[in-house]
Amino acid sequence: MDDWIQAGYTILAEEGIGALKIDRLCQRLGVTKGSFYWHFTDMAGYRTALIESWAQQRGEEHRVYHDIDDKAPAERLSILMTALVAPRHWKLERTMREWARTDAHVAASVDEADRRVLHTVRKAFLDLGFPAEEADLRAHTTFAAGIGFLQIAGQKTSPLTTAQRDRFLQFMLRP
Repeated sequence: MDDWIQAGYTILAEEGIGALKIDRLCQRLGVTKGSFYWHFTDMAGYRTALIESWAQQRGEEHRVYHDIDDKAPAERLSILMTALVAPRHWKLERTMREWARTDAHVAASVDEADRRVLHTVRKAFLDLGFPAEEADLRAHTTFAAGIGFLQIAGQKTSPLTTAQRDRFLQFMLRP
């Protein structure tokens, strides 16, 4: 079943939600429609599996955020920014956000993941000594900028270079 999920992510990232069709999936995997129906009852069930798998992946990423609690706050922010614009995720991330605009289930999954990231980013700004209101503003600005970087990246292999990411982080850390 993992092959089906990965094929769907690839199609979503490369071609968008409109290309996510049974025929297209079967062609990509070199299998028949019967194979699709062996794993999934219909396209709605398949899409649900994609969404749930993405949410699970985001949950696994969230565990990484807990693993960085012992790092200095600025280092945590750098790790979080790197994760947000990581090349292996950014195209799919952009596609899932686009899909969320038209699907409430996807939107709920994206919103839940966003809340976890924002909480972690806000905590890092608080740990740096920013007052709560300022930490909240900086967390939202950092997160929104990261999403914006994903949206304007186009076909680049990465939305930000390491140097650009570091410069942006230094900008957000200014008092």
